[in-house]
Amino acid sequence: MESPFRFKQFEICQDRCAMKVGTDGVLLGAWTPVDTEPASILDIGTGTGLIALMLAQRTMADTIDAVEIDGDAFEQCVENFEASPWSDRLFCYHAGLDEMVEECDASYDLIVSNPPFHSETVTSGSESRDRARQNIALPFSELIHGVEMLLADEGVFATIIPFHTETSFRQMAREAGLNLFKATRVKGTPKSPIKRSLLAFSRREQEVQEDQLTIEKRRHEYTKDYKALCRDFYLKM
Repeated sequence: MESPFRFKQFEICQDRCAMKVGTDGVLLGAWTPVDTEPASILDIGTGTGLIALMLAQRTMADTIDAVEIDGDAFEQCVENFEASPWSDRLFCYHAGLDEMVEECDASYDLIVSNPPFHSETVTSGSESRDRARQNIALPFSELIHGVEMLLADEGVFATIIPFHTETSFRQMAREAGLNLFKATRVKGTPKSPIKRSLLAFSRREQEVQEDQLTIEKRRHEYTKDYKALCRDFYLKM
């Protein structure tokens, strides 16, 4: 049996999850703005529950809900939530985002999503992994519509997407009344191209804070900025 991924304050069992703990999820969980002190949080497409757990560690939110459509990932997420120090604040729904939108009366102060964004049809031999990796399961348009319906008036939406999709994603968000206010572009090393965009939106128009984050100076030597961002979570930092 695969051993759990251990963080400083919690563990992630992931042997039944198609999408394992990865840099994108950790980046989003650590980077997401929480200075508005959200009382309610929703993690869309939670997978192992990683980002919801990171936000439970970072905030005092009373309600941290997660939604996951894959049956195995849902069950594992529930186990990870129950084994954590914040089990009384975490809850996972086994549903698609469309069902959540239809059935949910509440709105959320903070919504996060590390969406599946491999739009090309690739097959890994695992149906659940392919579903998790391909945005057929959650197109950006559906994600943005769900956020538009579930986000509180003063709420924040944070996500991580491929850099090359940022312009079109921001345009779709703007059409839904969601305005970018914070952006961090991520590259692996100083010489590598930008791969990811960390983006935060609100319904208010405000000046956009923009910066860049490099993960490694060279192989296995992390930058000061990356260590500062992730040191509350990774055991080796």
